[in-house]
Amino acid sequence: MSLILATTIPGEPEIFASLQGEGPSIGRPSVFVRLSRCNLACTWCDTAYTWRFSGDNRPHRDDIAFDRSANQVTWAEDEVAARIAALFAPAAQPRLVITGGEPLLQGSALARMVEALKQAVTALHVEIETNGTVAPHPALDALVDQYNVSPKLAHSGNPADLALVPERLTAWAAEPRAFFKFVIAEAADLSEITALQQRYTIPPDRLYVMPEGTDSATLRTRALWLAEAAASAGWRFTDRLHIHLYGDTRGT
Repeated sequence: MSLILATTIPGEPEIFASLQGEGPSIGRPSVFVRLSRCNLACTWCDTAYTWRFSGDNRPHRDDIAFDRSANQVTWAEDEVAARIAALFAPAAQPRLVITGGEPLLQGSALARMVEALKQAVTALHVEIETNGTVAPHPALDALVDQYNVSPKLAHSGNPADLALVPERLTAWAAEPRAFFKFVIAEAADLSEITALQQRYTIPPDRLYVMPEGTDSATLRTRALWLAEAAASAGWRFTDRLHIHLYGDTRGT
């Protein structure tokens, strides 16, 4: 019984304490666990080391192929739970953010790990970051407090039939625990969001837009016009706080 995790350095799983950098929980102290593997391939993905291993020719703007053995590790579920539990700050509500890659690909193993963690940690809040294409495992779904759903738009480079699954988007829009977070690179992306919001009746108070970028200068430039567009459309704006604080680095 194990989980496949990303690494910070070879052999060391990417499990760390930081501030949530995006979405409805931005700024909250959290413990993160980053899983490996993804069913999509965004050309601008800033965690390509979770999926673009040697032999994977799916396009990416950096065109880097990562060594699987150095960037992926398998740990027992109870070991992962113990490492996470040790990182919660005593004064803060324990908040776990499960990210990736695409975490829901490992739903049954995650369910067992989170169940063990909830038995050990009182009042644990669990949020999962997902691309929105995979249905949660029922056992895991019962343990989750919040979903941060980030459907991938056309500029991600993913075919729409893989990235925008109608039955899943319908289900997420009807799920009060789900918040949508769209990554925006240029103004033309906004019309795609408007169409998706109308088609799936996504509540505006659960719809966030976020500039794409892995450095502060790019984020600030895009934030200037994106924040104004969000206000005009009645959407919420989110920055990428961790990039401003720590840069584009693992374990932050």
